[in-house]
Amino acid sequence: MPHGFILAVDQGTTNTKALLVDRNGRAVFQASEGLGLVYPQAGFVEQDANAIWDSVRKVMGECVAHARSVGAEVEGIAISNQRETAVAWRRESSPVPFGNAVSWQCRRSTEVCERLAAQHELIREVTGLPVDPLATAGKWTWMLEHDAALRAAVESGEACLGNVDAWLLANLANGVVHATDHSNASRTALFDLAGLEWSETMLGLFGVPLSVLPEIRASASVFGTCTAIDGLEGVPIVAMIGDSHAALFGHGSYAAGAVKATYGTGSSLMMLADALPAASGALARTVAWSSSDGMRYALEGNIAMTGSAVAWVGEFLGLREPVEDAVALAASVSDAAGLMFVPGMAGLGAPYWDSKARGLIGNLERSHKAAHLARAAVDAIAFQVADVLFAMEEASGIAISELRVDGGATRNNSLMQFQADVLQRPVVRSSNELLSALGAAWLGGLTLGWWSSLDEVEKLAQGGDRFEPAMTRGLAAERYAEWKLAVARAQLQNVAEVAA
Repeated sequence: MPHGFILAVDQGTTNTKALLVDRNGRAVFQASEGLGLVYPQAGFVEQDANAIWDSVRKVMGECVAHARSVGAEVEGIAISNQRETAVAWRRESSPVPFGNAVSWQCRRSTEVCERLAAQHELIREVTGLPVDPLATAGKWTWMLEHDAALRAAVESGEACLGNVDAWLLANLANGVVHATDHSNASRTALFDLAGLEWSETMLGLFGVPLSVLPEIRASASVFGTCTAIDGLEGVPIVAMIGDSHAALFGHGSYAAGAVKATYGTGSSLMMLADALPAASGALARTVAWSSSDGMRYALEGNIAMTGSAVAWVGEFLGLREPVEDAVALAASVSDAAGLMFVPGMAGLGAPYWDSKARGLIGNLERSHKAAHLARAAVDAIAFQVADVLFAMEEASGIAISELRVDGGATRNNSLMQFQADVLQRPVVRSSNELLSALGAAWLGGLTLGWWSSLDEVEKLAQGGDRFEPAMTRGLAAERYAEWKLAVARAQLQNVAEVAA
């Protein structure tokens, strides 16, 4: 009879994916289900929390069916999730959400952040995060201020707050468990990075009661057992971790200074550290993951719009399939012919942290065509990643020799080559497209005792495609200087506001 599998779920912004992973650390089956977003008004981005759970049930069911078909059992469940998306639900055996989940992309908490501007340095020092609408805490503050039913449920002890990981856990365990892991907790702006617990000071600043927050546990640990999915009754939930952190783990390089970039709707770069890094104005500090071996930390730079910027250009141009057609259009020209596109429609993340910046299309000439705009959107992904990587080198004092990459956009060879050119260093693309799910599964394998150490897990990692710089250093510097000028122009409205 075949050995059992770990069923790993990667719950993302636009897709929910699931893998069955064997004891060799390899994916043997995968399933996927698409998800939509809701835009109720300018700056607001939401998702149906029940639709998120339904998509998870669907892909898990497909995995269970495959395991049965080969006569194997699922021995553990691992969860990787989109981060900073805020959910509130009623504490019941079948959890009921208080409205839609507030997406990590949502800017509704901008006013909350502006009220806390005077506490910026304190919040960054304690939590590692800037005061920015990206963090979950401000979204929960907004929800508590605008939802009378939620406030009443908080007062009666019937409400739960959590990121998507805690929401899925509550559903998997029929409301019995309310927990999260260190990586997700560290993305809320309520977590004390030094004390490794919810911060009383931050809870007071944001007005979030401790009673509604999940218990914090190690990323690789037993969170409870599944009771809500047919065929998985009694199976332990053995890992939970934020998706970007899971991808870092899935690259299989655990030495301090290792850097990866995950390309998705937005993008995240992480640099692994053995100890809590010093505070940086340009970058966030976060827990990378936690296990019985202890805590690992990381410097992180978050980029709000990368893949979603390409989608926006496709929609703007009226293309039938916005992403696929925009990518194909971009590939029809050798470069953007000087056109620059700064996707600051929701502000700029790391290393600028400028929520007032706005999108910009610059250097337009009469000769530019739609294809040049599409190419500029793809190029903007590489430029934004370069911004963060250069900031990491400055903050850490470590020369980064190569960048490891994962995510859907890495399938674009032209983008990967341009990324290597802009960075002037090699880019190594993972051979596994579902690296977040794989990383979560590997953490779950540590919990189950499939592997006894990170040294063993590191041997599971597979190689990938390598892209070497082909552009001259001088031309790369010129292109990057043009990008920096375009970013400065996107931020000019701040100057106008200050002058006023």
